[in-house]
Amino acid sequence: MTPNPRQTKLLDEVRVRGAVSVERLAERLGVTLQTVRRDVQRLAEAGLVARFHGGVSVPAKTSSADAWRQRQSTRSEGKTRIAQAVVAAIPDGSSLMLGVGTTVEAVARELSVRRRLHVVTHSVHVANILAEHPDCRVHLAGGLLRARDRGIEGEIAVDFMRQFKVDFGLISAVGLDADGSLRDQDYRDQKMLHAVIEQSRESWLLVDVSKFHRPAMIEIGRLNQVDRVVTDAPPPPPFPELLEQLNVALTVASTEHIEAINPSAS
Repeated sequence: MTPNPRQTKLLDEVRVRGAVSVERLAERLGVTLQTVRRDVQRLAEAGLVARFHGGVSVPAKTSSADAWRQRQSTRSEGKTRIAQAVVAAIPDGSSLMLGVGTTVEAVARELSVRRRLHVVTHSVHVANILAEHPDCRVHLAGGLLRARDRGIEGEIAVDFMRQFKVDFGLISAVGLDADGSLRDQDYRDQKMLHAVIEQSRESWLLVDVSKFHRPAMIEIGRLNQVDRVVTDAPPPPPFPELLEQLNVALTVASTEHIEAINPSAS
């Protein structure tokens, strides 16, 4: 099945929390319990969630590869628009650091139109995509490979990334909080995110609009550490005002209009 926007948000809540009650889902989605139960039934029949008494969880038998493919298909059109807006602003001959995440992977796919690129990454997925690029040199960090997203982690990987200085650093996050924090489920991502930001002349946070107000346990960074946020729809309050206060540029790659990005690093 192709989940509708409400069902997609429900799936996001389950993936972030692991397990969540029907009551909590109804509260988060702003719908009735009956609506949540109907959505859960359809998603369970499609194998996307597992039901238990009073709640829903991530399917126990979902492999890491299957889970990643589900994430790739979630809000795929928005991620593609974000990627196209980003790549349109990256000149030929640029150097980039690409983090882990399905939105960053979408950028890697769109980079086929650019030439004479140097890309540094700790994502095996990104490296595999760019391995087919005829005019892109890929520098892949070594370290511990994790199954859930094919990211490379550990001090060795962080030290590798710190050897480079690049024009653009492209990162993502599980969620953004109204207090200005970037959220994730794994504290080990914190050092890598900081390394990408510090070693990039411009750092851009790529997040689809569902990431705003999304909860996650770990703070891995702050909005004031990045130069630009690129998303696929106008973010909800208070984020536009917060970004303006922090002097962080905002680009909205909506279906109606893609704002031009004018990077200073080019």
